[in-house]
Amino acid sequence: MRNLPKISESEWLVMRVLWAKSPLTANEVVERLTGKTQWKPKTVKTLIDRLMKKGAVKFEKEGRRYKYYPAIGRDECVATERKSFVRRVYGRTTKPMLAAFLEDAKLSADDIAELKEILEQKAEE
Repeated sequence: MRNLPKISESEWLVMRVLWAKSPLTANEVVERLTGKTQWKPKTVKTLIDRLMKKGAVKFEKEGRRYKYYPAIGRDECVATERKSFVRRVYGRTTKPMLAAFLEDAKLSADDIAELKEILEQKAEE
């Protein structure tokens, strides 16, 4: 897996918008974040600029407008964040993390059956 940039919580919101639909202009990103944040348009544009500097977002010029799109995939970023979280919080040990999440979760019978199936498949690997 390649070395991905660290993305802040605020930048994640912008990335989610771009992963959902892109390319988008900065104003279109602002519109999609309206109601989800209290950010001013300048804040969103600053976040886009930071993401570009980190290599997480690229742009294409369309006439006088710039349209932005993700340069990195959502699944790749989620996997990197998950591994970073497990390393930082649980010292690279997955079992205590899973146990903690399961203790806190409200799971239906279907959820439990699905988790059992995942564990059985993992045992066969």
